[in-house]
Amino acid sequence: MNNTEKIRRIQLRESIESQCKSSIEEKITRYLEIEHQGIIGNHYFAKASSECIYLYRDGYFIGAVMMSHAINEGIIKFIAERNFINRQKENGDTKTIEELINEFKERKIISNECVEALTKIWKSFRANIHHMNPPVSTIPFTKVAQQNLKCLSTIEREIFGHDINNGAIVPHQPKYWDINKDGTMTVFLRLE
Repeated sequence: MNNTEKIRRIQLRESIESQCKSSIEEKITRYLEIEHQGIIGNHYFAKASSECIYLYRDGYFIGAVMMSHAINEGIIKFIAERNFINRQKENGDTKTIEELINEFKERKIISNECVEALTKIWKSFRANIHHMNPPVSTIPFTKVAQQNLKCLSTIEREIFGHDINNGAIVPHQPKYWDINKDGTMTVFLRLE
């Protein structure tokens, strides 16, 4: 590394440290306001869900909204799978996300609060954002990101709600956890 690179590295370090220090309270506030579930099942969407929390915490609102859409859809498919809901219609088409949410509601698989949370995320400018349609420039991403992350928290609390009894996790809805014969399970920890 030459001297120019060393100087640039030092300047960049100072700039990044300054940015971090100046926004730390905002990051803490955003992190705490969403009240995410600290322990969830270690499923295919768990890591993405955790990274989405960090995106929101750090102020990357567009990324958080985009990721919340994908996580929401993943959880919807997961709920369908764990409740043995066939995602194919009689005509061979795949049920839409909206149709699955409606089926969950009709069959009382999830609470009305959870239905509302799934629906809010689903309807939060998804098509315009994912296809980068011109109206994307008018979307209030900070507000939408906050809403979607709070909705994800509501969903995950319902699906992965649990108690701790003598140091062991006792799931409210065991069908959403992969419980081994010995009673242990693989979990994803988000306990900062």
